[in-house]
Amino acid sequence: MTGPGGLFDDFAVATALLTRLPVGAPPPAPGRLAEAAWAFPAVGVGVGAIAALVFVIAQLLGCGDWPSSLLSVLAGLGLTGALHEDGLADTADGFGGGHDRDTKLAIMRDSRHGSFGVLALVASVSLRAAALATIGEAVHAALALVAAHAVSRALLPVAMRVLPRARSDGMGAAAGRPGRGVAAVAAALGAGAALATLGPERGAAALLLAAAAVSATAALARRQIGGYTGDVLGAFQQIGEIVILLAAAAK
Repeated sequence: MTGPGGLFDDFAVATALLTRLPVGAPPPAPGRLAEAAWAFPAVGVGVGAIAALVFVIAQLLGCGDWPSSLLSVLAGLGLTGALHEDGLADTADGFGGGHDRDTKLAIMRDSRHGSFGVLALVASVSLRAAALATIGEAVHAALALVAAHAVSRALLPVAMRVLPRARSDGMGAAAGRPGRGVAAVAAALGAGAALATLGPERGAAALLLAAAAVSATAALARRQIGGYTGDVLGAFQQIGEIVILLAAAAK
């Protein structure tokens, strides 16, 4: 991040990882993702904005709260290729179905989803759609989507910084460890997005709740498999997104 070109390159690398958008970024070298991780929440703002646009358009067309909410969630799934949802499902299968560390990691490598994974996916989609339907009002739901997508991705570099890697290969290991400055910038961007979209009080409460939920999941991951993998990072994102949306929907 030494100049405009570096900033743009980091954003392109983060976008290529976190979305299906054809940004033309080459496959990153080992450790390159860690350098670009500060841009994760910025990419989240873009994903949230597109999901929000879908919600608003559906509302304007008279689709109603629940159809609009489901369409918005599906738009996010399509834009990201269900990257984080896949990680959540694999993590649920591994943690729920394995009896020891090696078995859990082996299950998480399997691309097939079991009962725990399917249930986790159903819960994730249902909770996010329910939160948006509860908010109902288009502008507030749109702002909540931007906050949820930004904050949930801002938490990932922090987790990568403080948690050990659970295995020596795979996406989590290849990404590298973000520097302290990278994690701090990501956290600041995520916090700024939450405070700007949800307001000082609700935004601060949502941030604290999301950080607490992801921290608890991180502690579980450390106990279950000794740290994080790429799948576990996906689970962190999903949990953060769900908590932010639920906090935004709270009366």
